[in-house]
Amino acid sequence: MKTLLALRSLLFLILIPGTVAGYIPLRILRASKEPFLPSLSAASLLAGCLTLFGVFVLLRCVWDFFSAGRGTLAPFDPPELLVVRGLYRFSRNPMYNGVLAVLLGEAWLFRSTALLQYALLMFILFHLVVVVYEESTLESRFGESYRAYRRAVPRWGFTVRPFIQRTGSSA
Repeated sequence: MKTLLALRSLLFLILIPGTVAGYIPLRILRASKEPFLPSLSAASLLAGCLTLFGVFVLLRCVWDFFSAGRGTLAPFDPPELLVVRGLYRFSRNPMYNGVLAVLLGEAWLFRSTALLQYALLMFILFHLVVVVYEESTLESRFGESYRAYRRAVPRWGFTVRPFIQRTGSSA
């Protein structure tokens, strides 16, 4: 059972963020005729670090969905338990933040206004998905435990005080 969940997690990691932060940016860069190879500079090193940071954030969130929530990042295969550990103790949407960090790092690395515009579009889409679908779905599934979490942890920013779950069976 855990092996199947791990395989599903890996598959959806490749399909969803892999498409949003990998395949589509590659297609945008090819279509925009902007330089494909970044120059070697301090700025490109920092951009690479931002991109890798975003990848780390994304991987940590997928791990927490798998290990604590017993689910995946796919909306049709979500965690069974409310995940309020790891980076989720500081931000309600660190996975989206990680993907945005990857996109911004790529835009910076390739000095691409087209990728920057794409990152902005993705932020708007992420925000709409969160506000219109995810928050109401999580509230209906997890009730008061999600409402307490939502009151304590910001949607997009972060808090310096980590969320500590008081009671319940959520992860």
